[in-house]
Amino acid sequence: MGQREGAAGLTTHAPQAAQAVTLPTTLDEAVAALTAMPTAVPVSGGTDLMAAVNSGQLRPAALVGLGRISEIRSWQYQDGHALLGAGLTHARMGRPDFAALIPALAAAARAAGPPHIRNAGTLGGNIASAAPTGDALPVLAALEATLIIAGPGGARREIPVSHLLAGVEMLRGGELIGYVRVPLLHAPQVFLKATGRTGPGRALASVALVLDPARRGVRCAVGAIAPMPLRPLEAEQWVAQLIDWDNDRALVPEALHAFGEYVAAACIPDPAPEPDGSVTPLPPAVLHLRRTVAALARRALGRALS
Repeated sequence: MGQREGAAGLTTHAPQAAQAVTLPTTLDEAVAALTAMPTAVPVSGGTDLMAAVNSGQLRPAALVGLGRISEIRSWQYQDGHALLGAGLTHARMGRPDFAALIPALAAAARAAGPPHIRNAGTLGGNIASAAPTGDALPVLAALEATLIIAGPGGARREIPVSHLLAGVEMLRGGELIGYVRVPLLHAPQVFLKATGRTGPGRALASVALVLDPARRGVRCAVGAIAPMPLRPLEAEQWVAQLIDWDNDRALVPEALHAFGEYVAAACIPDPAPEPDGSVTPLPPAVLHLRRTVAALARRALGRALS
């Protein structure tokens, strides 16, 4: 999946502005097509792409359709990890067999929007478009997933998903997201989101939380409130030290409440003091958002520990 890829399964309505449509059947063929046509845009379902075209933000000169590449539409087990094809649709990830594998990602896939969006949108498209409200993004950040990038000449390289989302590393010319490697923790993991009036199923804020009993750790990522998912690392470390990992992962209710506040304050901090020492209060809308994040984080940890 390329940087401007929309979501999954090739759209049947190519933009009229497109001059050429290429339909490769392998990942390397798709990379070769993009290398030969640097201005081409990769597309699967086109949920984001078509929105950009219809709004006049994008006029692709050519399209490289990814919907016929079967190798990226499934998953396999690999050394304690799940290797997920970038072409997996939200609908497929929402099914019970996948939910047994990676529950939080399945929950995010089921919450991704109405059926036509879930049937078209893909995991790779969610990552490549990097929309702040992408439901899969905080889950992948909390799971510390790794991307396998396909490049020209059969080249493959791996980068943390957080590096791509943060802009630390970018896709190079002709590259596509081929697979996503996710560690299988075999431990509780939760995805929750709050929706507003910004569109069907679109997140106002979301929280992904996973427990890592082997490392006695908690990993949390907050989505939708910033250009990329936020990891409140200090809050994670603080609450992990309070969990009784040897006694049914017990945690006192006061710590659960404090964790939510800690996460929210880390992600939506108070304004810096003015030169005279006064502090401007947060606007009501921002304060409401911070309370929403606190509630989601508290609820997610509570569910993971129950």
